[in-house]
Amino acid sequence: MFEVKEKPRLVERAFLISCIRSERDRSEADSLLDELDELTRNLGIAVIGRRVIRIRKTSPRFILGKGKVDDVVREIKECQADVLIFDNEISPAQQRNWETESQVLVIDRHEIILDVFAERAQTKEAKLQVKLARLEYSLPRLRRAWTHLGRQRGGGVTQRGEGEAQIELDQRMVRDQIAATRKEIVLVAKQRQTGRSRRQRLPLPSVAIVGYTNAGKSTLLNKLTGANAISEDKLFATLDPTSRRLKLPSGRIVVLTDTVGFIRKLPHRLVDSFKATLEEALVADLILHLVDLSNPEYEAQMETTAKVLAELGAADKELLTVYNKIDQLENGLEKLKAKRIFHQSVFISAQTGDGISNLLAQLEEIFSRESGELLYLIPFDRYDLVARLKAQGELMEEETSEDGYRIKGTPRGELRHALEGYREKGEISRSLTDSSYDPPVSP
Repeated sequence: MFEVKEKPRLVERAFLISCIRSERDRSEADSLLDELDELTRNLGIAVIGRRVIRIRKTSPRFILGKGKVDDVVREIKECQADVLIFDNEISPAQQRNWETESQVLVIDRHEIILDVFAERAQTKEAKLQVKLARLEYSLPRLRRAWTHLGRQRGGGVTQRGEGEAQIELDQRMVRDQIAATRKEIVLVAKQRQTGRSRRQRLPLPSVAIVGYTNAGKSTLLNKLTGANAISEDKLFATLDPTSRRLKLPSGRIVVLTDTVGFIRKLPHRLVDSFKATLEEALVADLILHLVDLSNPEYEAQMETTAKVLAELGAADKELLTVYNKIDQLENGLEKLKAKRIFHQSVFISAQTGDGISNLLAQLEEIFSRESGELLYLIPFDRYDLVARLKAQGELMEEETSEDGYRIKGTPRGELRHALEGYREKGEISRSLTDSSYDPPVSP
């Protein structure tokens, strides 16, 4: 059975290259190489050299001209690198040409990201998505992976001509694996939809945390909900979405979900493959766009996140910008600059907790505005309606009167219609919100 072969683990020393067409692109290229450097080191591969090379004309064989190719090969040999990594996307033919010329493994940013995703994937869905992306990426590169591709199988009774070349057999096997993996993903996606439908039986508001990788999404989820999601200071620390219940100060319950991080030059195959993982952002009532304000490139990172959200069809969702890591800022100038970009924004440190109360207040205001708080007088024999409102986390205030239960709440969906006949005007004299009540969220 054909298997897509991964890179040998003997790879230990990497040399990075970025090709640019104009000097105006050098600053961005350096920033992207910083990311590629971190991604590479996260795989346990040391980076021993890097270059940004300006090219006037792209060579179809190497991207670079022959003279610069010779310079790079000489530098690779001098520093004894065993892998050359391009920040630019290179074709299978260019990959083969470079490997022949340099006698070292040659890959690009796309393959590094695939390897990081493969190493971090935990759930069955994430692993299947990575497998699909790797198969699709490897299909045009089969000639590079095998030495027996020129062999042909002799024609049988039902075959004519010289027979079928080994590369054709392998390509057909990969296509079959791609089709089978896609079917598995559809089944797993249906299971995820079933789990989401269970949560939606209690029509709780949902909030999705999105943002650039390493912006602090998992740290924020842990801080707000007391979850124990993996939170590390590295790119793509987590790939699998995690949903937890968040109780706002008023007692309202929302479902908070941490999603996979975005990155510049994210391969389109991964955007397509991970749409199922990112569906939480599509169905959320509110998107929290978390931004690492301490990163000098945070504006470019925000543009990347906005672009990916648009590709996913979530550009029209209500969005709250949350600037994170303010504890790492040297002064307040960056906050003033960020405030001008988005006036409706919150500044926090998910690590220290600074600004978290402001974020919770902002969430409270948004959901109160959307749902609208209403007053009801519920008869004593219909306390089941009050209990349902509590279970949904939408009961704001409650008191007992001679005529029944007087409550203030923000019911949603079917329950809102069920309560319509018990509406009343006026104000509740005192708040009796039961802060100790903590209704469950279906898995």
